[in-house]
Amino acid sequence: MTQRVFVTGATGFVGSAVIDELLSRNIAVNALARRAEVRPGNASVTTIPGDLFDAAALDRGVRDCDAVIHLVGIINENPKAGSTFQHIHVEGTQRVVEATQRAGIKRYVHMSALGTRPGATSVYHRTKFAAEEFVRASPLDWTIFRPSLIHGPAGEFMAMEAMWARKKAPPPIFFMPFMPYFGAGFLGRGGAGMLQPVYVKDVARAFVDSLDNPKTIKETYPLGGSEQLTWPALHQAIAQAVVGHRRWVMPIPVWKAKLLAKFGLGKLLGFNRDQVIMSQEDNTCDLAKFERDFGWKPAPFRAELLKYAGEH
Repeated sequence: MTQRVFVTGATGFVGSAVIDELLSRNIAVNALARRAEVRPGNASVTTIPGDLFDAAALDRGVRDCDAVIHLVGIINENPKAGSTFQHIHVEGTQRVVEATQRAGIKRYVHMSALGTRPGATSVYHRTKFAAEEFVRASPLDWTIFRPSLIHGPAGEFMAMEAMWARKKAPPPIFFMPFMPYFGAGFLGRGGAGMLQPVYVKDVARAFVDSLDNPKTIKETYPLGGSEQLTWPALHQAIAQAVVGHRRWVMPIPVWKAKLLAKFGLGKLLGFNRDQVIMSQEDNTCDLAKFERDFGWKPAPFRAELLKYAGEH
């Protein structure tokens, strides 16, 4: 049985949920963190200061561990700071896998993303796939998860959605009295991809369940909730839960969003070109394999949303 796990991305949205789940099962944690101490005062959590490219920190992190959970990923690039999809997703994964092998650890669980595939349109998905390929080529007993949009009370996405619902975003100079999404066609009326949001606690449960489940070794699992929605339906569900009534939902044409992203205005509105591209693809999956191997079904979006919407 797993006794101690090294977790990267420990201070992030998913990382915090994974640590909660590990601790609830009396599994100790070595938590990689660049700045803040993780769970100060908790004797079961050891903070490892450093990042993915600090070999000494990685070696300290994997020491005395039975497994590694690698969660680090980015949705926005900052090339000036060296934070690119290639650097973080691919090269960062290589460093963690190599440290895992140096320590003689076999069990490794990896966070990827739904939509990841060879030849993907977005750089985000292509680099996620390259990272997966490196993991698959390793001698580790790996498991890869590809979650859809992850939601929960402490996530950036839900915080942004709650601001939209309350008409507090984006910044005043770009104020629009509606909740936007990216739509195909000249006026944006051509629709967008479907979503299958998955609750962050279900993601954490899946990651930790896999550690001692031999069925999951060398398997890749798409992971979504048990409810599929359109972008307008998602917005309306969130508005109803957060402010108690429906809001006006309106598309921004994809071509216009790409232009805004190209000239740097997308960042002010909270999106980049890859996010525009990915919004046009269905982000849904078949849960049959997951349910067969794990024995439970992830929760539907609206059922969990109603439990925490008041926290935003």
